[in-house]
Amino acid sequence: MGLTELKKELQKLDQDKLIALITDLYKKIPAAKEFLDFYVSPNEQALFEEYREKVLRAFFPKRGMRLKLREGKQAISEFKKLGTSPELLAELMLFYVETGVQFSREFGDISAEFCASLQGLYEQALGLMKESGLLGKVAGRARQVVIDTGGSGWGFHDELHGLYQQFYKA
Repeated sequence: MGLTELKKELQKLDQDKLIALITDLYKKIPAAKEFLDFYVSPNEQALFEEYREKVLRAFFPKRGMRLKLREGKQAISEFKKLGTSPELLAELMLFYVETGVQFSREFGDISAEFCASLQGLYEQALGLMKESGLLGKVAGRARQVVIDTGGSGWGFHDELHGLYQQFYKA
């Protein structure tokens, strides 16, 4: 079934049945619950803090040492789907990169794929900030990420430096 067919079916329902359907979704599907909670009470800052913690735990879990990049990226994807502001989305993306760089500094160069993942998100975050006119707000943090990768392997520092120069032309 496509979106058009779904809309036709939903239009057939009266208000009570729609309410019952939405409350059923709310009870049974955690992502729907989170979306509806945010829809009813859109506290972006609290939501940002929750997802920031998820990103942090992807790199530095409370117990164990298992790196979970997929969970960190999933947190960013879920945060985006909730319709949050571009500024907070870019903040979360940059935090992911900063946290990944911190992880790499503490535990050594991980892999070329790890570096490429961070590099891609760094570029996306800066691109989103540029589109939103917010590059100046994160200039210091964006530069610090490049500085913190000095001495890294896999050409990571050079790639980030190139991206920084691309977005912050002197």
